[in-house]
Amino acid sequence: MLERLLRPNSLAFIGGTAAETALRQCQKFGFDGEMALVHPTRLSTPDRSVYRSVLDLPFVPDAALVAVNRDATTAVVTDLSAVGTGVAVCHASGYAEVGDDGAAMSEELLAAAAGMAIIGPNCYGTVNAIVGAALWPDEQGLTRCERGVAFVTQSGNMAVNLTMQQRGIDIAHVITLGNQIDIGIEACLEALVGDPSVTAVALHIEALTDVERFAAAALAAHAASIPVVALKTGVSHKGASIAASHTSSLVGDDTAYSALFSRVGVRRVKSIPELLDTTKLLSTIGALPGNRLVSMSCSGGEASLMADLAENLDVRFDDFAPEHAAEISSTLNDFVTMTNPLDYHTFIWGDRDRLEACFTAVASGEVDAAILVLDFPKPQLDDSSWWPTFEAFAAACAVASRPGVIVASMAENMPVRVREQADERGLVVVADMEQALRALEAAAWLGGVVPRPVIARPSPEHREIIYEPAAKQMLDAAGVPVPRRLVTDRAGAPAAGADVGYPVVLKLSGVAHKSDVGGVVLGIGDETGLKDALACFSAEHDTFLVEQHVEAIVAELLVDVRADSTCGVLLTIGCGGTMVELLSDTRSAMLPITRSEIEEMLRALPVFGLIAGLRGDVGGDLEATLSAIESIAGFALRDESIVEVEVNPLLVTPVGATVADALITRGLR
Repeated sequence: MLERLLRPNSLAFIGGTAAETALRQCQKFGFDGEMALVHPTRLSTPDRSVYRSVLDLPFVPDAALVAVNRDATTAVVTDLSAVGTGVAVCHASGYAEVGDDGAAMSEELLAAAAGMAIIGPNCYGTVNAIVGAALWPDEQGLTRCERGVAFVTQSGNMAVNLTMQQRGIDIAHVITLGNQIDIGIEACLEALVGDPSVTAVALHIEALTDVERFAAAALAAHAASIPVVALKTGVSHKGASIAASHTSSLVGDDTAYSALFSRVGVRRVKSIPELLDTTKLLSTIGALPGNRLVSMSCSGGEASLMADLAENLDVRFDDFAPEHAAEISSTLNDFVTMTNPLDYHTFIWGDRDRLEACFTAVASGEVDAAILVLDFPKPQLDDSSWWPTFEAFAAACAVASRPGVIVASMAENMPVRVREQADERGLVVVADMEQALRALEAAAWLGGVVPRPVIARPSPEHREIIYEPAAKQMLDAAGVPVPRRLVTDRAGAPAAGADVGYPVVLKLSGVAHKSDVGGVVLGIGDETGLKDALACFSAEHDTFLVEQHVEAIVAELLVDVRADSTCGVLLTIGCGGTMVELLSDTRSAMLPITRSEIEEMLRALPVFGLIAGLRGDVGGDLEATLSAIESIAGFALRDESIVEVEVNPLLVTPVGATVADALITRGLR
């Protein structure tokens, strides 16, 4: 639907000052196709005629900027659709963002388009640096390019700022989406992946509307070796609105989106600088085969800082192997210590040949990328002695066939000239050490990720909560291990206890969070104890669950599967029991996944130490635990009516794993 926006031959600008500004932007940008202004009363501008109506245009516009007020926009869009326009970019606000009246106007606008693509409304516009088309009512900072990054955002002001970046990124397209009544993130990603001018796609996402379409587009991007980087804003827990479950307070939209992005090979970032630098690096060097790095600087302080910054990232500065260290050492003074990150000192500063020999020796080892820390002086100072270091690093990366990244300890110490020279040499400049490491971490992650499709389920209008007795019956039928149990009233409880076999546990039935209201009594050893426990509950409670008491508990786990209409079916594992909210340490992943992936999630939790066995303690039954989690996940996937299955806790013992409590939420048709 967006081909005519990405490769337009003709543009129309409808409106007053904003439309004229956009046309002037296109003139300045060098668009060489047909262009026309449309205004119902203005007869001309200093350099061209103005058409009174879209219907009077002498050509069919491939794309049009509709920069009139809300009330006039629908009529203009009707005419644009009638003449066969490809895409209408609607600038006006006052639609769904203002309430029901605006939502009704959105529906009218979409109906008026009659199949013509709509971007917006309430959007800032689009800029196409490939052909010089700026449907953009303001200044913008892009320059023409043949290939480059595409930025898609739901924020107009963020887009304006992105066009002004000075990081040396070739930007091919900027698309703002506004209210997304028609064209959304998903459609843009589809179109951009198919555009040969796009080297990477950077997304600013507030929300997705079609997770399966997004996933399919992301998989296509990965297959085409087009990196996709996402900045997700609007982080909150409000999307996890199943109030009956513990997990709703732990796993919100943010966790689900992170799991989704990981699933489909989209790299998530946390800030605009990280979005820019990661996208730039990935569009230049692409994915890395691994995360082994070397860093070179002429300062011990910078070398130490580089190592510190990498401490909590998934990158490695491995020690040099003896033979590798000897080769590097032969190029340097005897006073240099062979460490990675390497402080090569200033003994060879300015000596182009010795610098190249050193850098080549360093980069030729078993590494995946090389880093050079190099701060340049102020522009008015003599920088001639800095350039041999730059040239030596560029030559070394070429000889060693290693991706090279030049970083500064301070952004103001990285002149534009250095960026330009680095681009010509195929190097990447990132004027921040930490952002450079994060970008390299992303490149290594991208090199190892295997994207897979996502299963999505629509959110039901109505839900029912299935409490513990019935929930356990359903899980039992699905092959999930549960204790022997009986539901009873007060009078039948002693007989139930004898039937189940002491020791037993007594629980209130039909209550979601029983421990919060004192609704659980553990370790009841005989009938007298059972009667005493019953006497502690008020007369208003008359339904109880009597079940087998699980002994020798090693660990308690939370296992939750939640079907999220926005992001897919999410498995969450964490520390369970009454500590679940207090510790709030969980791992989440989209289903379906393999048993080995479940084990990887489990091993990443601090509670796994109990299962492994601490200091000679008896550990838990890992295989039984994995089987139980697999069975819970499989049950939730097979039953498409399931909204959530929460097991809390799953009791891990030396022999076996058993569901102690469970809650199921099911959608109703």
